[in-house]
Amino acid sequence: MRTSWNFCNAGLRACVLLLIPLAAHAQFTWQDLGGRLELRENGSPVLVYNYAPQLKEGAPENRRRCCYIFPLYTPAGVSMLDDFPKDHWHHRGLFWAWPVVETGGKTYDLWMNLTVQPRSTRPPVTSGAALEAANAWRAEGSDIVRENLRLTARPAGGGAREIDVELTWEALGAAVTLRGSREAGKSYGGFSARFAERSGTVLRADGETLSKDEDLTPRRWAELEGVYGGKRAILRITPDPNDTGTPYQWCLRNYGFAGASFPGRTASQDGYTLQPGKPLALRFTVRVADLQ
Repeated sequence: MRTSWNFCNAGLRACVLLLIPLAAHAQFTWQDLGGRLELRENGSPVLVYNYAPQLKEGAPENRRRCCYIFPLYTPAGVSMLDDFPKDHWHHRGLFWAWPVVETGGKTYDLWMNLTVQPRSTRPPVTSGAALEAANAWRAEGSDIVRENLRLTARPAGGGAREIDVELTWEALGAAVTLRGSREAGKSYGGFSARFAERSGTVLRADGETLSKDEDLTPRRWAELEGVYGGKRAILRITPDPNDTGTPYQWCLRNYGFAGASFPGRTASQDGYTLQPGKPLALRFTVRVADLQ
């Protein structure tokens, strides 16, 4: 027994010694760019969180929005996402939104026309590689949902990096129901990524290479691979398997979109209602990697 304990102790010391250089090597810093917080690891850009309203020149005024991630970089500096693409002005990097938001007998849109607007209720708080943001959804002058975001970047290694994202929503005052798209055969709405221009696109889900676009199929994870300016990179979204509604249905598009559809549309589920005092938390891991 003593020999076994000594062996485990030695193994633990070795693990600790291996981890110390890694932790010391990863230096994360945040810089406020004016309504946009940029995270860097050892001087290289990791991501930007847009906490103030953004509007690209030429985009419609009613597409002005905040509270999303763009850009997001691979360890080699490849920027895989897009913001304000002309074919879908409302798409915005890595974001979370719903086309149908119902409360008080009225229906709003957090997806495209933004008749309900996300807003920061205080400046985000950063520490190391983590960021915490307090937001609210506002409709007709009143806040209807409280939103909290926590994201944490892990040190890059092996040409890859993971970002953990935790989102919590709670209805304020009255219940709020979230629904996906009402279009037949679709139900997009939830945690989504819009990709930049690329070549050699490959869509995968649960290890399967997809031959065409896909809707409403439950998947544990999905990813898009492509070549950006001569550099091949990949981004995967993996929802926490213990979260409400998993495995999610997905909206996957070869033009450059991947969205985990929550709550999706099934025979028994076509909406999720947020209740005051009962927050909903969903967690996702976003993995970006450079490929040879």
